[in-house]
Amino acid sequence: MAYKIKVWCFLLFLLKLVSNLQNCAHAAPQVPCFFIFGDSLADSGNNNHLVTTSKANYRPYGIDFPNGTTGRFTNGRTTVDIIGELLGFDQFIPPFVTARGRDILVGVNYASGAAGIRDESGRELGDRISLNEQLQNHAATFNRSIQLLGTEQAATNYLNKCLYYVSLGTNDYINNYFVPGNYETSRLYTQDQYAKVLIDQYSQQIKRLYLFGARKIALPGLIPLGSIPYASSTLCLKNLSCVANINNAVLPFNAGLF
Repeated sequence: MAYKIKVWCFLLFLLKLVSNLQNCAHAAPQVPCFFIFGDSLADSGNNNHLVTTSKANYRPYGIDFPNGTTGRFTNGRTTVDIIGELLGFDQFIPPFVTARGRDILVGVNYASGAAGIRDESGRELGDRISLNEQLQNHAATFNRSIQLLGTEQAATNYLNKCLYYVSLGTNDYINNYFVPGNYETSRLYTQDQYAKVLIDQYSQQIKRLYLFGARKIALPGLIPLGSIPYASSTLCLKNLSCVANINNAVLPFNAGLF
């Protein structure tokens, strides 16, 4: 996934941010803006008004978050909230549904719970904003940036300097491939073939992001999905061989990111 894009190894990137934290605590942000694409791990409210069971705009979500319940799928901050703070931003990056005016020049969070690389992933949960739709929303942001900055070249030059965080794939497995009653992907592809299909589509989507000015892109891999509570208790019914199978399935996907 080269395409002249600087793809950042997420763990090394995060360690670098932490090591620089003391130096940037009272300085300007290390990048002018931060754009976020993802699923429930990064959603900060884009699903609140969708018809879906994948929403978190009620307690106990947000019980430890300074702004209370916002639609984040956690009791407190998300990973991208923390990254934004480490980058030096003094406010959380706004979700696309509420970003207005010049706020978009600081960045936008497009993430949506249940979203996937594939459009159909997560459909059994209801509405969600897939990565393709998130990219369409970013196209609208790009056009608004041109209006704010005066010319397309000025907007492109500005966005070249920003950080883009893109983290999807979880729902393409646990709300697609490993739900054979709702999806046919596991009958069409072996695990290795499916990982390649996902990476090929992901590559094309990252190319689209490149066309909108993205040059600094963080692409974190997937965690061992079989070990998350939903997978181990619902998909696997605490069957350890099933857990290991799901964990192994994501390995070729992660390998394909580099």
